[in-house]
Amino acid sequence: MASNFYTRRGDKGTTGLLGEGRISKSDLRIDALGTVDEVTAALGMARATCQSQEAKETLVVIQRDLYNLMAEVAATPENAAKFRGINEQRVAWLEERTDWLAGQVELPREFIVPGDSQAGAAIDLARAITRRSERRLVELTEDGGLNNEEVLRYMNRLSSFCFVLELFENQIAGTSKPTLAKG
Repeated sequence: MASNFYTRRGDKGTTGLLGEGRISKSDLRIDALGTVDEVTAALGMARATCQSQEAKETLVVIQRDLYNLMAEVAATPENAAKFRGINEQRVAWLEERTDWLAGQVELPREFIVPGDSQAGAAIDLARAITRRSERRLVELTEDGGLNNEEVLRYMNRLSSFCFVLELFENQIAGTSKPTLAKG
């Protein structure tokens, strides 16, 4: 017996939310949701390449946080509070992880070029996607489609976390000094 991995409900360009109704797949909410999904996938690629077990464990917690964040974004406004998983405590946890990592590496005084290690490059790609995702979530918030400022704070901190994690993984891979943008 074959199982269906498709429903056909989206064949006309709409998708369902966590709640009643359907919206266009081109809606800002769906765009924002898609970019968070991209961040989660990019972090998965990064996690698969990281040498540090601690980094891998932290990344999977972040991926789970993003899963909760996606549920809130995918919820109708009347249901969003039921799916709220990103709060001050999650932001504080991410800040603590970032601060710990920052204490393990030397922070460069100039822009760096990604690619000093496979994991570092994957993490930097996740950072860049995180920044785009943050912009989409800001737009959704400004449009009235998201009412949780902690989501914006979390995504802002996530890009900082990715930057220091890139440096940390590069260091583990044996790169003592990052490649600087100015040659």
